Amino acid sequence: MPEAGPHRILIVGLPPAQMLDITGPLDVFTAANELSTAAGRPAPYEVGLAAPSAGILATTSGIALQAKYSIFDAALDAGTVLVAGGRGARVAAEDARLVAALAGLCERARRVASICTGAFPLAATGMLDGRRATTHWAHFDEFSARFPSVDIDRDALFVGAGKFHTSAGITAGIDFSLSLVEHDLGSELARAVARELVVFMKRPGGQSQFSTRLMHAATGDQRERFDALAHWMAEHVSENLSIEALAARLAMSPRNFVRRFTAAMQVTPGKYVQMLRIDEARRLLTEGDLPVAQVAARCGFHSAEAMRIGFQRQLHTSPSEFRDRFRSVGGDVP
Repeated sequence: MPEAGPHRILIVGLPPAQMLDITGPLDVFTAANELSTAAGRPAPYEVGLAAPSAGILATTSGIALQAKYSIFDAALDAGTVLVAGGRGARVAAEDARLVAALAGLCERARRVASICTGAFPLAATGMLDGRRATTHWAHFDEFSARFPSVDIDRDALFVGAGKFHTSAGITAGIDFSLSLVEHDLGSELARAVARELVVFMKRPGGQSQFSTRLMHAATGDQRERFDALAHWMAEHVSENLSIEALAARLAMSPRNFVRRFTAAMQVTPGKYVQMLRIDEARRLLTEGDLPVAQVAARCGFHSAEAMRIGFQRQLHTSPSEFRDRFRSVGGDVP
């Protein structure tokens, strides 16, 4: 960072704020400071917390934080502004006065980013219009409806160019903060921070890597029926999970089954089966040493090549790369 003193980072919390959206990035920058000073170098960052008013900042966890600054202070500025998410962030996007204060703070900063649903108030400033952005996967549709001028990326863990950046839900704030450390201070220190915090330096895949059953819970009047089926499917991924077999299990016609399953799960049966099999393959690849071909067979794929194609489509990486990248951060950091 071409600055005489430490780079000033201001994290903005909007009550009730998601605590990890604040403390995750804070621990990344704190670790970078501690590792730098331990090596005889000056601390590279100065980090502060701002809120609508200085003082107690409520969080969704029920544990309060102490904000030193108010975003309504017209003299407040920082090199980097990070807008944290949480229920308060989504509500704040409707507060014109608060959004105007946030816009002024962001205009004065050299770099602006959001964590999780912090993208909502940031988008409300208009600064993301015409840009690609992301947020927590559970709020994609809400975000798109409220901010149609923003190009929502439904897979990226973080995305941005130039001054404006956005990152996905909660722990993705740690991924993004590590990327800032890497940009500012180099990959060697960023890897050391990742090792210190026992996290990925670069997590494989995007938001679509997360559990199929977490992202697609059954809804509607037959919720229990399809929840039970989804549980059974997850326990039998190597078996025949064709539409005909699944329909017979629920005593439905294949056509009726496809219609009702898609309505309940918000995804087609074929895609859901593929995602379940990839979930199980991820587990086997990262918890053991089975050859890729054996993993494919155990997960119900017709071949290792079919599994590779599925990984590329859903996770944007190959099974071998997924396994290698998972293991690389844990023990190979210099």
